[in-house]
Amino acid sequence: MSKDHEQPIPLARPSLDDREIEAVSRVLRSGWITQGPEVAAFEREFASFVGAPHACAVSSCTTALHLALLAVGVKPGDEVITVSHSFIATANAVRYCGARPVFVDIDPATYNLDPNLLDAAASDRTRAVLCVHKMGMPCDLDRIVAWAKPRGVPVVEDAACAIGSRIRRESAWDPVGRPHGDIACFSFHPRKVISTGDGGMLTTRNAQWDAAFRLKRQHGMSVSDTARHAARKIVFESYVEVGYNYRMTDVQASIGREQLRKLPSLVDRRRELADAYRRLLRDIPGLVCPAEPAWGRSNWQSFCVRLPEGADQLGVMQCLLDRGVASRHGVMCSHQEPAYEAVDWVAVSRRRPERQDRGALPESEAARRRCLLLPLYPQMTEADQARVAEVLAAASRPR
Repeated sequence: MSKDHEQPIPLARPSLDDREIEAVSRVLRSGWITQGPEVAAFEREFASFVGAPHACAVSSCTTALHLALLAVGVKPGDEVITVSHSFIATANAVRYCGARPVFVDIDPATYNLDPNLLDAAASDRTRAVLCVHKMGMPCDLDRIVAWAKPRGVPVVEDAACAIGSRIRRESAWDPVGRPHGDIACFSFHPRKVISTGDGGMLTTRNAQWDAAFRLKRQHGMSVSDTARHAARKIVFESYVEVGYNYRMTDVQASIGREQLRKLPSLVDRRRELADAYRRLLRDIPGLVCPAEPAWGRSNWQSFCVRLPEGADQLGVMQCLLDRGVASRHGVMCSHQEPAYEAVDWVAVSRRRPERQDRGALPESEAARRRCLLLPLYPQMTEADQARVAEVLAAASRPR
């Protein structure tokens, strides 16, 4: 096939087939298409998969993060330690609560929150740590939890990308979501390892927090739809607090149940593809491939490479696009976005480990500027990966 007729290689592609189609058809035939029995079944199966006592399905990971921070007590005037180097939903969830983000710089080896900076980031207004398992790569939860627990600071895990990733705990590999902190939040967006179109999940050990999620996700309604429909006597609900419409539909949940059954094989395939990329890209001078820390196994939701010094990120991306290969620039930094120009935030960097109002975050900013996300999805072929590697090698040469 000539280069003019090469098939496009997308950045990601959901793994959907007739099983999901039949699941959706089953729900449509049932007549119950919003938060009902399929959602309840998905919650039970998800909790069992990750080993969590409680799992609550919601409309997105963003809404999950909002509910998690509310549950642990974040309120206006508080501070939440997190990272700027993440999708903007992470920082936005802090702002939804009226709290102030304290952005900690990243460890450039993992692109995750640097635990060495927690002391400098903390103040008497610190209410929570919101850490992110970036691109499916587990963060150093042992150190984060060891810092937070004696201080009485809850740890919320933004595990949007991390379903199927694992963390080493003593001699065992635990699934992300057990949870190892206090609450873990997941996404089922189409770019994630499993997808329901959109949707989210919270897992926790705390039954009171789980009850709070369920109350708030449905407008603060005292009696759920499921309980009301199952009642043998007339039941009138009341609205005991201001809540939200953060519900998942049964259509989404039916897809999620099928996706969850595929998850182990999907992660195995993604790990094979990541290994293949490392072999194909190892001879590109100056290119840095991602590597797993000793405590983590990634699901490889994304494969993020750091371009050689001097390589033009935009130019490399254009060369890839010209050959039909999609890519994405390095993960965004929320503090550099226009929406945060007028927001009160604090920065703590590796180069200046002290609190600075609206300071620089050099490692986060460098990762945004020099990194590139390459296509990775289970349907990729050897030829697809070889083409990505070939174009990337040519595009990364110094001009």
